Amino acid sequence: MNEGARDAEFGPLWHALEALTDPEIPVITLREMGILRDLRRGADGTVEVVITPTYSGCPAMEQIADDIAATLAREGVSGRVLTQLAPAWTTDWMTEEGREKLRAYGIAPPQCGSMAADEAVLRFAPARPAEPVPCPLCGSTNTTETSHFGSTACKALFRCLDCMEPFDYFKRI
Repeated sequence: MNEGARDAEFGPLWHALEALTDPEIPVITLREMGILRDLRRGADGTVEVVITPTYSGCPAMEQIADDIAATLAREGVSGRVLTQLAPAWTTDWMTEEGREKLRAYGIAPPQCGSMAADEAVLRFAPARPAEPVPCPLCGSTNTTETSHFGSTACKALFRCLDCMEPFDYFKRI
């Protein structure tokens, strides 16, 4: 299906789905997180919403699937939610708008750049961020990791050594 026809068919539904927020970080949408991957028709003609978890054990995925199913029902659409594990989610899929929302919420966004076209899907990230993690509250880079696991497994706990406030850092995945 060409993109124009697809937009005509799914435009209102995309709009409704794009309003859904992450259950663990309610200031950022599933689209901004890169979790909401595709909206398409399955081989049987049923609408399929494709999502990819931030990591395979993410406890929010059941709630996300329920929220999507409720949105489909509210829009009068019969459909299903498909969880797609490959390619694996990466913080590179987060939008710039989403990163700014994380920062404003008090979570340091992941440090990452776009993947090169020839980069393999499997990557081994360093245990610690390569660059200093700026404090989302005061902007200082005089920060330290206090725990490799923060409020969720995809975040680490940091402390700013200038303003002395703790904050989450969304790990690069």
